[in-house]
Amino acid sequence: MGERWPRDAEQTRRRLLDAARDEFAAVGIAGARVDRIAAAAGSNKAQIYHYFGSKDGLFDAVFEEIARTTVDEIPIDATDLPGYAGRLFDSYRQRPWVQRLATWYRLERGADSALEIIRSGNSAKIAAIAAAQADGTVPDTFTPEELLGLVLHLSGFWSATTPEYAALVDGIDPGRRREVVVLAVAALVGPPPGR
Repeated sequence: MGERWPRDAEQTRRRLLDAARDEFAAVGIAGARVDRIAAAAGSNKAQIYHYFGSKDGLFDAVFEEIARTTVDEIPIDATDLPGYAGRLFDSYRQRPWVQRLATWYRLERGADSALEIIRSGNSAKIAAIAAAQADGTVPDTFTPEELLGLVLHLSGFWSATTPEYAALVDGIDPGRRREVVVLAVAALVGPPPGR
């Protein structure tokens, strides 16, 4: 019987995270309702507070999990930034809620709640780009911080547009969209100096 509780507790926590992900992606933190999240998870509000402390704590847990998954599944290859951007694009297509949650995170959580996984992930990426620039593999037209920002934004370009622009480009298929991301980053980094 003692083994049942940890498994059930983990299943409950998982259901709450999944339901919260969908709720937060749809309406943000301010618009999300813990009673809707609990109902969608087949749980109750008390469990949300037990596992996560607050609605903000639940959002942070959802966002941290997404960030960790992205860092783990899509490691940066600073010597192939176009390929890295393409893999990020693929991830955003497979997990469309990521860009919506990132937008809500910027709007409603911001610098006041910077997550360590994001800070450390960005630091590692910047260090990798700096090393590639130091050995001449990547041009130093942009600082490592600037280049990382450009690559990240280009990889999410198609999912971060206004509805009006999205309607204009609705006919562009996913393969071409990915190609545009990869080509844009390739044009950005160009050939390494001296080649």
